Amino acid sequence: MEVICLEDKAFYVLIEEVFQRLQEKNSQKRERWVDTDEAMQILKIKSKTTLQQLRDEGKIVFSQPQKRIILYDRDSLEKYIEAHSHKTF
Repeated sequence: MEVICLEDKAFYVLIEEVFQRLQEKNSQKRERWVDTDEAMQILKIKSKTTLQQLRDEGKIVFSQPQKRIILYDRDSLEKYIEAHSHKTF
């Protein structure tokens, strides 16, 4: 095992740099429209049939720019999850 020693100043500079990189990564603009696989991942579902049912019932917003391409609005997916959340006592 190797031990690395840093001066206080160097340690805090390193921590600040790591914090800034994490902040940049989290603040990167997310794509508004996601594909089927990502939508299923966001909703934590495994069935495309369930996703189609949510589309058919108008519970999530989608776009179909081509016959076999269906994109889902990330905000509507997050709103659907939020609408079905339960507050604890």
